[in-house]
Amino acid sequence: VQLQASGGGLVQAGGSLSLSCAASGIAFSFHAMSWYRQVPGKQRELVAVIDSGGETDYADSLKGRFTISRDNAKNTVFLQMNSLKPEDTAVYYCNARWGASHYWGQGTQVTVSS
Repeated sequence: VQLQASGGGLVQAGGSLSLSCAASGIAFSFHAMSWYRQVPGKQRELVAVIDSGGETDYADSLKGRFTISRDNAKNTVFLQMNSLKPEDTAVYYCNARWGASHYWGQGTQVTVSS
């Protein structure tokens, strides 16, 4: 199983980034896919989730700025991040979950400069 996250980088406050996470080795369409983020010294926190049926949910503080989507034909989940703030700086991880199966990607760094 591999979850390959990409798309992170350095962006100025107010800018946008789009993250992708390509999955292999799993029955992707059955899995709920999530994005989490973590800053040093803090717990990893849920950013957004999209279930196998396409239903989405977001951390309350991020609603309206971030959009999660998935392409089951490409085994890929996306995170569109708009109006970025310095406090969005973190390592972003994708996660795949189906029943007791739970997988993490390697993370991609997002840095938002003020």
